[in-house]
Amino acid sequence: MEKLFAKFANSTARVAGSPLAFLVCLASVIVWGATGPMFKYSETWQLVINTGTTIVTFLMVFLIQNSQNRDGLAIQTKLDELIRASDAEDEFMGIEKLTDHELDRLHEKCARMSRANQRLLKQAAAERKVRRVAAAAAKAQARPAAKPKSAPKAGSRRTAAR
Repeated sequence: MEKLFAKFANSTARVAGSPLAFLVCLASVIVWGATGPMFKYSETWQLVINTGTTIVTFLMVFLIQNSQNRDGLAIQTKLDELIRASDAEDEFMGIEKLTDHELDRLHEKCARMSRANQRLLKQAAAERKVRRVAAAAAKAQARPAAKPKSAPKAGSRRTAAR
């Protein structure tokens, strides 16, 4: 029964999210609106659209929630497997089951670690910059003195360009 419902919920959610489903709903609303004058905009005429949309919305909420629950569980399972197979900390496995307070503490821990990493990255960038400047200065000092250029001869291009 559970597998049958999962299949039904998946296919219904897929169809309900399709452009064709949107166009069918839009056409239904247009037809309903166009029949208003014929039914003199009666309470029964209004009740038809209200009842129809309420029923569809009520049922779709459960089907979509079921699909989202399964998608969320599948994503959490994949993330847990990635954490387990990597060098990441195991304390992050299953955190979706923690209380809000526990999640807040874990989030703050991650934020502190992130700030510390940012400081280290800034320090490393500053050290690299100092090293580049020192290397450029050492390279400039190591160059032999440049030979003085002789003055251009009269009539040469350099003189004519001036």
